Amino acid sequence: MKAAFEFKQQTGFYSGKVRDVYSIADRWLVMIASNRISAFDVILPEPIPHKGQVLNQIAAYMLRASSDICPNWLLSTPTGNSSIGKKCTPFKVEMVIRGNLTGHSWRTYQSGNKVLCGVTMPDGMKENDFFPEPIITPTTKASAGHDEDISKEAIIEQGIVSAEDYAVIESYTRRLFARGKQLAVKQGLILVDTKYEFGKIDETIYLMDEIHTPDSSRYFYADGFEERQATGEKQLQLSKEFVREWLIANNFMGKEGQEVPAMSKEWIATISDRYIELYEKVIGEKFVPVEYSDEELFTIISAGLEKLEH
Repeated sequence: MKAAFEFKQQTGFYSGKVRDVYSIADRWLVMIASNRISAFDVILPEPIPHKGQVLNQIAAYMLRASSDICPNWLLSTPTGNSSIGKKCTPFKVEMVIRGNLTGHSWRTYQSGNKVLCGVTMPDGMKENDFFPEPIITPTTKASAGHDEDISKEAIIEQGIVSAEDYAVIESYTRRLFARGKQLAVKQGLILVDTKYEFGKIDETIYLMDEIHTPDSSRYFYADGFEERQATGEKQLQLSKEFVREWLIANNFMGKEGQEVPAMSKEWIATISDRYIELYEKVIGEKFVPVEYSDEELFTIISAGLEKLEH
């Protein structure tokens, strides 16, 4: 995808599944969260109104609420859907941490395989049960195509991350997840699973990208959780999983030869409403949508970059 903007001292551009990322003077990044939505590593054909703003504002809130645990990349959020921060050299792994047997871990478990990313899951668990303690199940960070499950041992053995650095990001992952769970509890939610990405500037490790958003995390409603578990009812959740479930029901899992099902206007509006609901539940504040023209966005972000130079 072609860059929409050309900022002063721009040294690179990358269009991800959801974000457009601009490198500035090889020192800073501008991330603009689009309304694109992806599932099974495929960008779906229709944008979701306000989704970029929802993601960006939740991520900024969560990064600020955990900045005492580890340094992070964020410096400012000039608009609702944009962030400016430090450019790090990323580790080529995503640190996925799971508090409950849900989603990919449940699908693996249900298939009869009790080992995920080198971690043995206990016998006799039901879908959505809490693990005795959260498990870390990393994935490789693919520049194209699908991320792959990988064990801690393989990451270190293959030199993807050194043993010393892995120990640091593992510790950060557990502490960040504990903080995320604390913040969720205050809002009547359970943070079920999430992922973190880390990088380095010189010898310092930074937390990068978004955290605790519906694109990177799964939340359950705490109220009635135990009762639903006891009766085998489906858990009420706030996450992108409902989009994945809709795709699976329509015979799409991102596999070769499969076609993305058509998205009706009503379904797009439903997805947008669910994202806004998650924002308001997680943050505890009313969501106020803001729209910008490309010209306004460029002017406001450029002013934010000017401040960095001074």
